[in-house]
Amino acid sequence: MFIRESARLVATLTAHLGTHHLQLAEDVVQEALVRALQTWPYRGVPQNPAAWLMQTAKNLALDHLRREQRWNDKQDGIAAEHQCWLSSPVESEPTETFTDDTLRMMFVCCHPQLSIEAQTALALRTLGGLSPAEIAVAYLTTEAAIAKRLVRARQRIRELDLPFAVPEAPELPARLDAVLGTLYLIFNEGYKASSGDRLVREDLCHEAIRLTQLLAAHPSTHLPRTFALLALMLLNAARLPARTNDAGNLIRLHEQNRSAWDQSLIQRGIHALSLAATGDTISEYHLEAGIAACHTTAADDASTDWPRILVLYDQLLTLNPSPIAAMNRAVAVARVSGPQAGLNALKAITNRSSLESYHLYHAIHGTFFAELGHLAEALTHFRQAGNLATLPAERDFIARRIEECGGTRA
Repeated sequence: MFIRESARLVATLTAHLGTHHLQLAEDVVQEALVRALQTWPYRGVPQNPAAWLMQTAKNLALDHLRREQRWNDKQDGIAAEHQCWLSSPVESEPTETFTDDTLRMMFVCCHPQLSIEAQTALALRTLGGLSPAEIAVAYLTTEAAIAKRLVRARQRIRELDLPFAVPEAPELPARLDAVLGTLYLIFNEGYKASSGDRLVREDLCHEAIRLTQLLAAHPSTHLPRTFALLALMLLNAARLPARTNDAGNLIRLHEQNRSAWDQSLIQRGIHALSLAATGDTISEYHLEAGIAACHTTAADDASTDWPRILVLYDQLLTLNPSPIAAMNRAVAVARVSGPQAGLNALKAITNRSSLESYHLYHAIHGTFFAELGHLAEALTHFRQAGNLATLPAERDFIARRIEECGGTRA
């Protein structure tokens, strides 16, 4: 709940205070959430938790603006307008349409006068609730680099005094791709968290799906690539119940109980993918959704169409030759042509240096070497993967691979 409410609160406050007060909105929302965690366990959860959080955040914002010396220098009319809104009672939750405050704020963050990197980082931080460290994992860069990117983005918003408004239809193409990219990364962080105690954060997955559904339902963003992203999310979300066991440990795809997969989500995903096929262009989301469909429609692991998956990865790399996509392609290569071919594919990744700090890169190496019977090399890579893994579930998974190779847990 807190993830979704945090984004909505920041968006609503910013809509009324202006984008130049974005940092203030983030700060008071964070403080409101802290107060909720401090008081609700003792006083009980309010009858309307969302309204409580909104009113608390509004009160904190008003207190700050009253103390701020510059606030006294504002024109009386502007001051009175903000004072009136901040002092007014909290209304019920807004209707979840394209005017949804979270989506509105996402389009503000994805303003074309900001760099693409700044757009996505700001949206992930402000609306996805991701930390700079989590965003850095998504971009295979450092936390310091993301922190600087966020500071520059906020400064740019203040300098340009960007309006809080959903762009008109002619402006949507300049922003929609960044919005879809942000939702894609929010879902990915939920599907496989980069920090914390849990491998899966279903709240992030469901929020990304909710917002993507709003885009798919609106005539201005009712586009093939929107449906392709929605299909990808639904098909991957269908496998969430089987990805971990009761202890929260990771279960590999070929070991998962496919009867636990959500068939209704699979059907909705396939339907969304059919709607995505109405256009004459193919996006990365089309190809990734096609890969997900190959997995979710296979009766068992043995019947998975790996040659088809490999073809889709080859097409994906022509659109986006990212090291992550190349690494995943190597897994498909190994399933089609054997582990040695998979190792060769890993070695052929031209920009693989960015993967050296990624635990999964070494875990895949270890898996291929283990399948070849080269246990010493497998142990070396598994141990390296274990040193880089950040989540307990990941470390436990790697530890089990080490034991399978005859090694011992650290």
